[in-house]
Amino acid sequence: MKTLNIRRSFWIQLLKQLLCLAMVAIVVAPIALTLFAAFKTKADMVRTSPLRLPPFDRITLENFKAVLSNKYLFVGFRNTIVILVFSLFFNVMFGTVTAYVVERFQFRFKKVVVSLFFLGMLIPTFVTEIARFKIISGLGLYNTLGAPIVIYVASDLMQLYIYRQFISRISVSLDESAILDGCSYFGVFGRIIFPLLAPATATVCIIKSINIINDMYIPYLYMPKNQLRTLTTFLMNFANAQQGSWQKLAAGIIIIMLPTILLYVFFQKYILAGVIAGAVKE
Repeated sequence: MKTLNIRRSFWIQLLKQLLCLAMVAIVVAPIALTLFAAFKTKADMVRTSPLRLPPFDRITLENFKAVLSNKYLFVGFRNTIVILVFSLFFNVMFGTVTAYVVERFQFRFKKVVVSLFFLGMLIPTFVTEIARFKIISGLGLYNTLGAPIVIYVASDLMQLYIYRQFISRISVSLDESAILDGCSYFGVFGRIIFPLLAPATATVCIIKSINIINDMYIPYLYMPKNQLRTLTTFLMNFANAQQGSWQKLAAGIIIIMLPTILLYVFFQKYILAGVIAGAVKE
C-alpha cells in the first residue's frame, strides 16, 4: 500500500512538472521566435528554422540599427513619456483621494457608489467603445495626447482597489489624533495618509507604466497622426505593405519590450505587495 502511494505521488508530481514546463514553453516560445528573428537577414528568415538562430557568421545587428535610426522612435518615446507622466499623476491623485473618502467616511448610497466603481472594472472595454469614442471626439481630444491620458485615468480603476487595501490597514486613531490637534481632513490626508501610501503608489505606478507602455489599441485608435505615435504604434511602421519587414519588426519589438521587462524584474516585489495587501487581516 505504501509503495502504491509513493508511485501515485511520483506520477502526480511528474504531471505537475510537465504542466509547468508546458506553460513556460507557451510563454517563452513567442519571445524566443521574436528574438531569433531580430538577428536574421531577410534571406535567413526563409532558409533557417524560426526556432533557431542563424549561423554565427550571418548574425546581424542591422535590424536593430534600422529601428534605432528611425526618426519616429524618438517621437514615440517622447509621446509615451508625456502620456505616462500625466496619466500616473492624475491616477495617483484621484485614486488616493477617492480611496480615502470611500474607506474613511460614511455617506448615503456609499455601497451603491462603490458597486458602480467595481462594475466599471467588470464591463469589457469594447462594449463601451462607441460611446467613449463619441465622448473623446466631442471633447475635441481626438488626435491629441489628451485622448489616451483621459482614457487611462478614467477607465482603469485598479488603483482604487489597491489604495483601499492600504488605507484599511492604517489605524483610524491616526486621523482622530490629528483632528484633535486641529488638523483638517485635507491636512490629515496630505500630511499623514498620503505619505503612508508610498508603497501603494509605487505599485500603482509600476503596474500602470507597464500597461500604458504596452498598449497599442488606444493610441492607434485615438491618435493616428504620425507625430503622435507612441512606442507601440511606432512598430506599425515595420508592419505596413511598403516598408514591412518581419526581422525589423522583431527587432523593434525587442527594443520596445526591454523597458517593461526591466520594470517588472526590478520592481516585482512592489507589484506583488500591492496586489496582496489587505488580503489577510490580523
